[in-house]
Formats: sequence, structure tokens, C-alpha cells
Amino acid sequence: MAQKRNNPDQNSKQKMTVAEAGRKGGKKTAQTHGADFYKSIGKKGGTSRKEALGHQGYVAMGQKGGEVVKQKYGPEFYQEIGRKGGEARSKASLKTSDTEESLAQS
Repeated sequence: MAQKRNNPDQNSKQKMTVAEAGRKGGKKTAQTHGADFYKSIGKKGGTSRKEALGHQGYVAMGQKGGEVVKQKYGPEFYQEIGRKGGEARSKASLKTSDTEESLAQS
């Protein structure tokens, strides 16, 4: 998809692909504006998306994604990740209670 572009004014310079130009522009923008700029535009985009979709839009999106996962991996997938999640919570709970016991004994 990335094509080389010719710039008649820069015949002596090496040709640049569209991807290279985008990368170069992105680096320059990052240097000029910094991380806060990206945080700001990301927050604006997220807020705009939230207003456009609303709560029900996110509910529908989650349900659609869940259906795709179910079709791709099958219902057993949910059983497996549920089991793994339960084990992880159990281990975390045991670590927390062990820590609390050792603090109480000190």
C-alpha cells in the first residue's frame, strides 16, 4: 500500500514511502508537542466517542464482541478462563491473608 512519492524539488534526495513520511511526521509531532498532547487528544476522542455511543452503545459493543469470541473459541473457552480467574483470585486471597497474619503477629 505504501508507495514511493516523487518530489520534483528534491531530485537529489532519496524517495520516501508514505509509511516513512507518516513515521517522520509522527516523530516530529511527538517532539514538538510531547506526551501531554497525546493524552489530551486521546481524552477528547474518548469523550466524544462516549457521548456518541452512550451506555447502551457500549453494552451492544460488548455483547457483539462476546458473541464473536464465543463463535471463535466456543463456550468451553469461557469455562477455562473462569477457572483460571478463580484460581488466580484464590491465590491472591491466600497471599493477602498470609500477609495480614504475619503483620498481626508482629
